[in-house]
Order: sequence, then C-alpha cells, then structure tokens
Amino acid sequence: MKALILAGGFGTRLRPISCTRPKILFQIINKPLLQWTFERLAKNNITEAILAVNHQTEVYIKQRRIAKCGVKVKYSRDPLGKPLGTGGPIKKAEKLVGHDSPFLVLNGDIFADLSYAEILNRHQKEKAVATIALHEVKDPSRYGVVELAEGNRIKRFIEKPPRKAAPSNLINAGIYVLSPRIFSYIPEGKAVSIEREIFPRLADEGTLYGYALEGLWMDIGKPEEYLEINRTLLDSLANRQEQSKIPTVEIKFPAVLGRGVSIGKNSIVGPHVVLGDDVAVGSNVRIKDCVILPNVMIGDFSSLNGAIIGEGATIGKRVTIEKGCIIGDYAKINNGVSLARNVSVCPAKEISESVLTSKLVI
Repeated sequence: MKALILAGGFGTRLRPISCTRPKILFQIINKPLLQWTFERLAKNNITEAILAVNHQTEVYIKQRRIAKCGVKVKYSRDPLGKPLGTGGPIKKAEKLVGHDSPFLVLNGDIFADLSYAEILNRHQKEKAVATIALHEVKDPSRYGVVELAEGNRIKRFIEKPPRKAAPSNLINAGIYVLSPRIFSYIPEGKAVSIEREIFPRLADEGTLYGYALEGLWMDIGKPEEYLEINRTLLDSLANRQEQSKIPTVEIKFPAVLGRGVSIGKNSIVGPHVVLGDDVAVGSNVRIKDCVILPNVMIGDFSSLNGAIIGEGATIGKRVTIEKGCIIGDYAKINNGVSLARNVSVCPAKEISESVLTSKLVI
C-alpha cells in the first residue's frame, strides 16, 4: 500500500511562521509534523510515500533532511504557478501511485493517531471507491460534513456548510483510502476540489463510505490549534517527566527542552512549554504555554505567555509578549518592548517600540 501526502498548501492562517516553512514542517514537540507522519506510516507497514508538493515546499523538505523511518519517498510536483487544489494532485500522481491496489491519502496538516490497516480493511470490505476517516467536532462549519446511511455509506457530503445547515457533526478528517477507480473521476491538468466536486458525486452513486476515527485528531491550520496539539502531547508526557536537573531554574512540567538549551538562574519555564534546540534563555525569565523554535535568544527579565516564537528570533531584556502573539523567524524584539495580545511580527522585522493593539507588523 502506498501513501499520497498532500502538502501543497500555503498555510495562510499560520503566517508569519508559515512564510518561512510549510505547515508539514511545523515542529510538534520538537519534531516536524512530516516526521510524525513517516513514523506512523512505518508503524502501519506502509513503505512508500508520495509527497504532492509545490516547488518551494519540496525545497524546504529536502533542506531539513527529516528522518524517513524506512519509508521510500517520491515527489509529485504541482506545475509552477498553477496550484491543483485537493483533487488535482491526486490525478497528477497517478503514474506514481499506479492502479494495482487502493492507496492512502493524507492531508499534510493533520495530526491523527489511527490504524491505517483498519480503514483499508473497511474500504475493501465495502468495495468503495473512496472511504473517508470521520471525526466528530462541536462546530463542523469549517470542514466537509457527512450524513451517514446504513452500513457506514455516506448519503451526503457537504463542504463547509453553515453551522445550522450541517447534517451532522461528523467531519472529513483529511484521511482517505481511495480505489484506483478514483482517477477516472478527476480531470487531468486542472485544479479540482475533491471535497466539492468528487465526493458529492461518489455519495450520489453510493460508492463513498465513512470510517469513524477514535483517538487523537487535530487540524493544525490555525495558530491556536498548533499550540493546542503541542499542549495535548505535552500532557501525555506529564507523568513520565523527571525533575529538572538545571540548578536555580524551575521547570514546571509538562515541558520539553531540546538539545543544547541553556536557561539562566531564577527563570521559570512551563507549564506547557516547548523549547527547541539551542534556545538560550536568560535569567529571571518567565515562559508559559509557548512553542519556541530553535536558536531563539531570550533576554533577562522577559515574560512570554501563550506565544509562538520563530526560529532564530531575538527577544531582548525586559520584553513582555502576550497570548496569541506570533514572532516570525529571525525577528528582533528590542529591550523593554511590550507586545499586546495577538500581535504578529513578520520574519526578520526589528521592533523597537511597544505594540499595544492587535495587528500584523510588516
């Protein structure tokens, strides 16, 4: 069985962090999302993955040299300047996928813990053209929503309906098993939405089925969701973490510290903090509920709460960064600056004065 990973999106809701990396390379507990995916594929004995990417994403992935966990990786590239949507990349990868057996399709910005073997078995049993993993949410209006008939057949598939018009709370979890017959439904060389154009047609034909997903599932498409998946996985580690061995520093678990991290005296880190590799934290610093990417420097007496700090950023002394702030890679926040809630700072931008209203600083 082969897996096709859809990784051609631009992550617009995660800017400015996504200005310098695709979503599939966002670090979750100091490990890129793509590596989590490779590990899960290997665990399910899937040995070949095809990455459907744009040119820029392919370059970023190859630069990172992510551990592939024994999975053989090939690339299927969108034409330059011509995104193919969610269905077009599936058709584009037809030759690499082949027609021998069903294949797995994964949205690249989904973190989910499930058995791929189980959804494959269900797909083959029903002789489906497509089987969609389903997850129950409180607000389905952001997703494709299904109405199930008897035997897990999907009676209706509606992409992003108004909340009151949604037929259920079961949503498309971004994980599919597809029969090679799917290729005949997708026109070649054009942008196609599999959710709006293909799945409703399959539902009408009675060849679209659902598989209820139990366990952890999260979309990391928004900053708060990215923080939440890190928080959730940190909670799963809480009972296995040892007392901090750094003298004069208080680590409030759950927290994860990468390689080469240094923390000055009287600083308090945690709970729910991820410090990337080679992060340098000064003295008397307070960090809570944050994801700090590698090579960040944080000056003495600074306070960070509920923020995402991009790779290589410099945070000066006596800086205050409030909830919802996102600091782009290699940005510099000078001494004494305060950033109010939901301030975003573009990559490599230098901030010398406090920003006291929610805004994007370009």
